[in-house]
Amino acid sequence: MSVLMVGMSHKSAPIEVLERASLDVDAAVKLSHRVLDTPAVSESVVISTCNRVEVYVEADRFHGSVDEVSRLLAEQAGLDRDELVQHVYVHYDDAAVAHLFGVTSGLDSMILGESQILGQVRDALHAAQAESTVGPALNALFQQALRIGKRGHNETGIDRLAPSIVTAGLAVAGDAVAADDSRFLVAGAGTMANLAVRTLIDRGVTPQHIMVANRTYQSAFALVATHGVSAVRWDSLDVELAAADVVISCTGASGTVFNRDRIERATAGGRGMTLIDLALPRDVDPTVAELTDVRLVDISMLAALGSESSLSADVEQVRSIVEDEVRSFLAAKSASRVTPTVVALRTMATDVVSAELDRLESRIGHLTEDQQAAVRQALHRVADKLIHTPTVRVQQLIEDPAGLTYAAALADLFALDPSAVEAVTRISGDES
Repeated sequence: MSVLMVGMSHKSAPIEVLERASLDVDAAVKLSHRVLDTPAVSESVVISTCNRVEVYVEADRFHGSVDEVSRLLAEQAGLDRDELVQHVYVHYDDAAVAHLFGVTSGLDSMILGESQILGQVRDALHAAQAESTVGPALNALFQQALRIGKRGHNETGIDRLAPSIVTAGLAVAGDAVAADDSRFLVAGAGTMANLAVRTLIDRGVTPQHIMVANRTYQSAFALVATHGVSAVRWDSLDVELAAADVVISCTGASGTVFNRDRIERATAGGRGMTLIDLALPRDVDPTVAELTDVRLVDISMLAALGSESSLSADVEQVRSIVEDEVRSFLAAKSASRVTPTVVALRTMATDVVSAELDRLESRIGHLTEDQQAAVRQALHRVADKLIHTPTVRVQQLIEDPAGLTYAAALADLFALDPSAVEAVTRISGDES
């Protein structure tokens, strides 16, 4: 079994395509289950953020799995298969491991080094655990990826440009956010909205200047209880919109929330407004940027910001960490595959010695106990010497792909019982 990843991100697809491919929580869960129904797939985890959709699976073959996962991703996203192929990327086995470790470290983010991805990957893993679509292989991989992501952020300054898309958006908005008397409207009440409210308060904005609106009023009120901000019902959104200086929108809606006419009415009379659209699909009509006294900050602008990062030293340090961790992870993975074969080989040798000793004891019963012990010791030494070289060699090869082939050759040459190898594998997995 090997890890396969099929996905697309801001690096491989334009924002317009990512908008169509974007999956909410329910859609991501549905896709994960559909992928798991594929015959060659035994585990699945789906990561869906505002700038990437990636499907990770544990599969026993490559080609059939790639075709099926790609087809399901295209269907779930409502994309034509030929269109998906133009923007999708595929990583397999070692490359899939390296890619995930890079993602959690912020190396593949729209805002280079942002730490928000750690929470998003953790949420994806928790969703897979809750839905029972993840097993021991992907669980171990994702847990290690999260640990590496934390290490990269703890040991370097890679996230100093912007720890999240929210902070990046606020940084681009500039003076409008810094004004002491600015009124903020946050549209949405999910994870991104929560982060937006918390970030504003951390930057010194008083809770009384922050209004939250969401289609489900109870969800918006939860932010009121947590942060002391105010909430407005969705059908009263336009009233608050007309009084807002800065709008941060992250609703998760499937269509446009703030069209040009709506913003034009809210800014009538020459009142200025800054809109920070953090949603994908986008909440704000891009043509809003053409209106006088209206400034729009959206995902496209933030993607450009991420490409201008000057964190070269930190990036190289994190890349070095990721490369070291990839090598360690793959070596441990190879060792776990080889070890059952070695244990089974030694067990077979021990069984052969025991059987021969039982046979000999009935024929050389006249030997003293010391002589019998000497015979037993001699047979064990012969067996140990015969299997010493192949077992040492297979341990030396665990960091090389050929090591797995060598282990298979050992099992075949010595006619090892497959069930014995599988038994050792199960025991090792239970202990880990």
